[in-house]
Order: sequence, then structure tokens, then C-alpha cells
Amino acid sequence: MMEFLYFPEDKTEYIPAVIILAIFMLGAVIMMYVFYKKSKKEEKYFDEKYQNISSKDHETNHNK
Repeated sequence: MMEFLYFPEDKTEYIPAVIILAIFMLGAVIMMYVFYKKSKKEEKYFDEKYQNISSKDHETNHNK
């Protein structure tokens, strides 16, 4: 009934699949770390750039 499922008798056939899975999971974790660091850097740049503009606008509105 479920011929499409294949479970090998020799369990050593699982070793390459586990190694490839580990490599892809490690790559995913590394890329998530890279994206996190990049977004933090962009957030800092954005805050520095637009904090100066908003503080200038606030000062001009406050002085009126």
C-alpha cells in the first residue's frame, strides 16, 4: 500500500543523508546569524541618520 516509502535494512545508508542534513542546517544557522548582524547594522545606520533629522525638526518646531 505504501510502496513509495523506502526504509533500508542497512542503516548505514542513512549516514550520507544525516551528513547533508547537518551541513544544510549549519548553513541555515550561519545565514540567520549573518542576516541578524546585517539587520542590526542597518538599524543602527537608520537610527543615526533619521534621529538627526527628527531632532532638527523637533528643535525648529519647538522654537516656533
